[in-house]
Amino acid sequence: MSWLLLIAAGLVEIAWSQSIKPTDGFTRPLPTFICVALAAVSVYLLSLAMKGLPVGTAYAAFTGIGAIGAITLGVVVHKDSVTVARVAALVLIVGGVTLARVTTPES
Repeated sequence: MSWLLLIAAGLVEIAWSQSIKPTDGFTRPLPTFICVALAAVSVYLLSLAMKGLPVGTAYAAFTGIGAIGAITLGVVVHKDSVTVARVAALVLIVGGVTLARVTTPES
């Protein structure tokens, strides 16, 4: 269950990362509210996941999931460039998150 909460937290973090730019430097009220709400939900879900996972593992996987999603959305939605180095970075992050998952027993 902790890993499912962690994945949910990571998915909300991906949405949060995409919600920052529309705030226009936190000058637009509705996008700012959405951004802050997504951040709060993401951290709340992370805190629940940490009840059954080591803090370091949970946080590393959480940020890894966020990074994978943010880079992927950047390429797919915002037409960011795709380079061998970026693909290699994604592969390493996915590998690290996977390794953390298979080597961390739940409490």
